[in-house]
Amino acid sequence: MLFEQMRQKPFFILGPCVMENQELLYTVAEKVAEVGQKYNVPVIFKSSFDKANRTSIHSYRGPGIGKGMEMLQNVKEKFGLPVITDIHEPFQAAIAAEVVDVLQIPAFLCRQTDLLVAAAETGKIVNVKKAQFLSGADMFYPAQKVLEAGNTKVVLTERGNMYGYNNLAVDFRNIYDMKAFGHPVCMDCTHSVQRPGGAGGKTGGDRTFVPMMALAAKAFGADGYFIETHPDPDNALSDGPNMLKLHDLDALIASLV
Repeated sequence: MLFEQMRQKPFFILGPCVMENQELLYTVAEKVAEVGQKYNVPVIFKSSFDKANRTSIHSYRGPGIGKGMEMLQNVKEKFGLPVITDIHEPFQAAIAAEVVDVLQIPAFLCRQTDLLVAAAETGKIVNVKKAQFLSGADMFYPAQKVLEAGNTKVVLTERGNMYGYNNLAVDFRNIYDMKAFGHPVCMDCTHSVQRPGGAGGKTGGDRTFVPMMALAAKAFGADGYFIETHPDPDNALSDGPNMLKLHDLDALIASLV
């Protein structure tokens, strides 16, 4: 049902980067549910239980998979939202699949066969983020791994490419190229404005460009939009510079629907 909705309407993956606390998840989820109802579009609540690829070993990573799944389950029950989270190791797929509706494969790990197969075997929708070192055409092969593991519910997500140190650029032709494979294609509007490792032991970025990334992706035929959002991103524990301010979410979605 959810996957068919993602094929038929613009869909939105929305939420804070990392699970800081339950109150934050409730605050953001309330707004996510509100915009989904207001604009009659599929919305999926996103947050990470573990940021396993932080720049520094001292950076906050999250509550872990056990507590994280409990927090996501609370969001599902309270707001009736489908939920998504990212996994980093194959064993996490089955655990997360007990709660989530969509499993996300991080960009850096999109060629990890065991991870892709484990996610596919849960039967959940699998959102594979395109690596910063791959072209859109290259994403045929990660998608094929999911398909050959018996799962046809594949989403591909564009998130920019590394063309130099501490910066990303987006080649929007990747969206067009990935759509040729027949899967829904999503634009990650917030991670694509990152400046990886460019803020003294943590990732920087500029949220100013988030709406522009979204509108450009729309012009290239994106089916969905991944937007991390936070009520106070300047004090967020992960990816604050890239996250959209929560009070700006409604206006951005209105421009895309």
